[in-house]
Amino acid sequence: MKSKWEWLVVAGLLVAWGTAQMTQNIAAEKNEKMLRHVVLFKFKTEVTPAQVQEVADAFAALPKKIDVIKDFEWGTDNSPEGVAAGFTHGFLVTFADEKAREIYLPHPAHEEFKKLVGPRIEKVLVFDYWAKK
Repeated sequence: MKSKWEWLVVAGLLVAWGTAQMTQNIAAEKNEKMLRHVVLFKFKTEVTPAQVQEVADAFAALPKKIDVIKDFEWGTDNSPEGVAAGFTHGFLVTFADEKAREIYLPHPAHEEFKKLVGPRIEKVLVFDYWAKK
């Protein structure tokens, strides 16, 4: 049977090991890269607010249809700088890697979405970049 001191040493080693593991996990999370897919829309002047909302709702529905989408968010321009060049709606789609993006781009749900949005936009800007979490 181990003495009280031996148990304390074992407990201390377990705590030290657990702390080291947590530190490694935190460091790994901080270095995890994510592929960001930014999409900006400038709608045609004749497009109604209801049609714009239909586009936003359809885009927001894609994560439920395409499982490689890691995260999604969107919003409307709120910048006081006045340099949005007519782009009013921004969407941020996050992927784990380029393979996920390769699955997303030709995915039938994405293709269907593009058919809906295509006639309604005057301009689209797409910009992809790697971001650290």
